[in-house]
Amino acid sequence: MIIAAVVAELMLPIGASHADLLADLFKGSAKASHPPKSAATSKHAARSKHAGSPAPKSDVGERTHAARPAETTCDPAKFRLIVDVGHTAQSDGAMSARNVPEFQFNLHLAERLVAKLKAEGFAATRLLVTEGKARPSLVARVASANNWHADLFLSIHHDSVPDKLMEDWEFEGKKSHFSDRFSGYGLFVSRENPDFESSLRFARLIGTQMRAHAIKFADQYTLPIMGKYRHDLLDGEAGIYRYDHLIVLMRTRMPAVLLEAGSIINRDEELQMASAERQDMTVNAVTMALKQFCGLPLEPPQATADRK
Repeated sequence: MIIAAVVAELMLPIGASHADLLADLFKGSAKASHPPKSAATSKHAARSKHAGSPAPKSDVGERTHAARPAETTCDPAKFRLIVDVGHTAQSDGAMSARNVPEFQFNLHLAERLVAKLKAEGFAATRLLVTEGKARPSLVARVASANNWHADLFLSIHHDSVPDKLMEDWEFEGKKSHFSDRFSGYGLFVSRENPDFESSLRFARLIGTQMRAHAIKFADQYTLPIMGKYRHDLLDGEAGIYRYDHLIVLMRTRMPAVLLEAGSIINRDEELQMASAERQDMTVNAVTMALKQFCGLPLEPPQATADRK
């Protein structure tokens, strides 16, 4: 199989205004190439296709309890973090309640994160954008990360819900779908990753920082109503789920974490996800988590807010 991986370094200024970001996200959203319901279906279908059977609860608990490796130390200037933009322009993931493809949300947030990390001294941070259909693009991004010999892999996504949980509404005269029932971030790791312990540790650091920034985690993945989209909860405090057979988590040769930054099918949270304020909260949380992962000093969230 010949896989083409397109790697681009795109950066959006951290100081972009709320109004500008909303305009960027929502302009031209009617140009989506497929109905919202189909987009949401493709996102969750792709997940379930590669999901493994839940492990016994005792096994999950033992691994969670044992996965506490010694703290990593690294040189930020040389540390190779890949920030992966989930989905592609051609296979753009879920559709938001206001008909904006998930890929656009992923790209905006990933660009801001890369800009922030480079400003904080992580000069080797790399933005990964792939093209093409869903399955080949997953293989392509894994190949890019492995060939680059990355030290850490973080995939940026925004969440939705199964079709059966959606309701109909209209936005700007166009039929759409929403579900205001669930919200929040989620973190996913794979026990099949060659460095599961470090993956879990980085996920814990992100989740702890997200909660410190007053962002709730999406707890719905353990509910029976999620059906085939259920996942084992590894850490209820940090909001971490097990997703063993997702390609980008299991086949990368470095620690790997997938972050669902929030739900774009929830009408209120969609607006939050499009705002500079919420994006900055997530960006700051991940930045502080990476500093902790590398054993670097950091400031508490409030200290950052006080300087503004």
